Amino acid sequence: VQLQASGGGLVQPGGSLRLSCAASGRIFSILTMGWYRQAPGNQRESVASIASGGVTYYADFVSGRFTISGDFDVNTLYLEMNSLKPDDSAVYYCNINATYIKGEGFYTAPFWGQGTQVTVSS
Repeated sequence: VQLQASGGGLVQPGGSLRLSCAASGRIFSILTMGWYRQAPGNQRESVASIASGGVTYYADFVSGRFTISGDFDVNTLYLEMNSLKPDDSAVYYCNINATYIKGEGFYTAPFWGQGTQVTVSS
């Protein structure tokens, strides 16, 4: 299973970015999808997540600025980020908890994308 994240970049404070993440491989089903971020010197922290039933979670610091969405049929995840602040600068990672096929067995595990850099600066 591989995850490919994209959409990061340099944006001015108050600007917007849309992150995308596509999962591929022998995925049977995805239970949850989410975005995490890690700034230099900080631990990786959860930003937002969405479950296959549609329930979403947002970290307190999001404060209504970000929207997570996902298409569980095509294994794609998005994060719409608005009103970006310099404190939002970090490497953003996508994550899925998925059931995958290996040989004749089914297994469940978390998978991570490679990260995409978001820099908010004037």
